[in-house]
Amino acid sequence: MTEIYDTSTTEAVDPLFDLLERSLAYAREREYLGWDYCDGMSSRVWRSVPVQTKWSNLAFQEVIKRGPPFLRRLFLVEPRRNYKGAALFAMANQNAHELRQIRGPTRNTDIDYLGETRDLLDWLVESNDSGNSGFGLGHPHAVQDLQGYASPNTPDSVVTSYAVKALLRGATLDPAYARVAASSAELVENELDYTELDDGTARITYSQNHPGTYYTLNAGALGARLLVDLYAYFGDDRHRRRARKLLDHIVDRQEPIGGWKYRDPPDASHLSMDTHHNGFILESLQYYRTVTADGRYDEAIDDAMTFHRETLFTADGAPNFDENDAYPRDIHAAAQGILVFSYAGEFTFARRIIEWTLENLFDGEERFYFRKTRYRTRRITLMRWCQAWMAYAISEYLVERTGVRETQAP
Repeated sequence: MTEIYDTSTTEAVDPLFDLLERSLAYAREREYLGWDYCDGMSSRVWRSVPVQTKWSNLAFQEVIKRGPPFLRRLFLVEPRRNYKGAALFAMANQNAHELRQIRGPTRNTDIDYLGETRDLLDWLVESNDSGNSGFGLGHPHAVQDLQGYASPNTPDSVVTSYAVKALLRGATLDPAYARVAASSAELVENELDYTELDDGTARITYSQNHPGTYYTLNAGALGARLLVDLYAYFGDDRHRRRARKLLDHIVDRQEPIGGWKYRDPPDASHLSMDTHHNGFILESLQYYRTVTADGRYDEAIDDAMTFHRETLFTADGAPNFDENDAYPRDIHAAAQGILVFSYAGEFTFARRIIEWTLENLFDGEERFYFRKTRYRTRRITLMRWCQAWMAYAISEYLVERTGVRETQAP
């Protein structure tokens, strides 16, 4: 893709690497424990309530999610490690190690980033439920939505995709991680119900508790990316073919404006073309093209990049919530935008998103905030949603910008 923005000026990497180290230090000092999005039902107070219904669960979960931080303390919502957060932190730590090799000594020379990576990956492996047909993870707490109730540790395609990516990257440290990740293909086929359709495309479910009356498009895309990761590591063409069928189905549902609705049919969700879920789909298409050198999605990627650049982000790098609403401006949308534009080689625009985030959703030292609404900033730091995503996004930006990954021995 043609670079839209000028990236000819050499930028200083050091300040961002220092920021990466500080953001990782914040999480490391807390052993990667923290509050998370939709974690209200981990409340010890709520778990003691003898009778719960879908509507009472939803009400309590939303009050905790949208309320001030003291509510989590008041209702004893437990700070926990999140599986997706642990995967993101593992990759960010591994990136920090690789970046330090080219940057030279830092003020944190005593930090063993690869040791942190191994500890997090080992925890992911140990957390896998042996009752599943293959490796798979979900959320460590229960989640209630309108369609159903997900018990703690119910595996889903989104969390599993990030865990598999982290394990396969970590296989350079220990090949055993790759052997664990390989079994996720069975989970996709069985628990996530990989199904080929009459039109030659395929679908999977988000998780076991989701009904078949709708399809969550970004979850299907991340399931495809999981298979591309397996193909890239093991070379089994079955994984590439299945990923292509899943992505074909999603590309067929791209809107003329260049984005994707959250679900098919669109009226199955209150969300429209929100920024971070669209970023998941675009990143999955980018990754398929990079790994396979197959240009079948070039037009879809070009249209989606234009949609991102002109509709989902402002010229100064602020993330819009979706194609219609600017607010809330969410940290997750900013992080995913950094990834999408970094992978496209549009480093100047990715840097604009970083700078906007530092000015608007950062405490100036080490931690990132949740959201900026039209009238106030939600200054709560959710360990996975805020800290893990930004640490990972900044580390990936630096790795892509410097080309450090291509210089590392396998």
